[in-house]
Amino acid sequence: MTVVAETAVVSETAVRRGPRTRADALRNRERIVAAAREIFVEFGPEAPLDEIARRAGIGNATLYRHFADRQALLHDVLLSIIVRTAKHAETVAVHENDPFTALRDFAHMAVDERVGALCGMLVGGLDEQSAEVTAQGLRLEDAVEALMERARQAGQLRPDVTVGDLLIALSLLTRPLPGLDCPNLDEVAHRHLQLFLDGLRSSPSAPSELPGRPTVLEDLRPRH
Repeated sequence: MTVVAETAVVSETAVRRGPRTRADALRNRERIVAAAREIFVEFGPEAPLDEIARRAGIGNATLYRHFADRQALLHDVLLSIIVRTAKHAETVAVHENDPFTALRDFAHMAVDERVGALCGMLVGGLDEQSAEVTAQGLRLEDAVEALMERARQAGQLRPDVTVGDLLIALSLLTRPLPGLDCPNLDEVAHRHLQLFLDGLRSSPSAPSELPGRPTVLEDLRPRH
């Protein structure tokens, strides 16, 4: 998944070397951030940086030219996730006429991003949250609150549900249960998210068609 341009900061050296070098540096930085996002999902924020470099298809020296240390990389991965998720919330608000459908589309996109698990994981790994991360986090909260308020005003969303309720649910749904081997976690997350969203409606309606298939106990047993 392409990392948003907001996270790409090209070095002064790259700028002086001309447009081609600047474009190459930008692509390398985007590859590093995208690979780090995948690795952090799989192995956590302490994952080896050389594995991130390998996944990005670049050398360790290139990684360290862009990111001086793990903290710098964690910062940019977190920022890219928050910015992309906030932009999606703002976009669906503009392009989707039905308020609850807009909220639903945002929630499913956030599950795809593993936004709850990643943000919780990465914030814990940062020594200090930057002003930029804080500002973009507030932007995300405002965008989600706007989606929810629109659904409330349309009489589609329970009045006692908050942004915090939704974000906690997204976080729980994107974290695999310890000791359980669930190979289709993404499918399960979307299925359970739809069940949760049906519970947020302000009045009973026909149940949604759930994505994926039901989880059976065999899916949760260790595979050898």
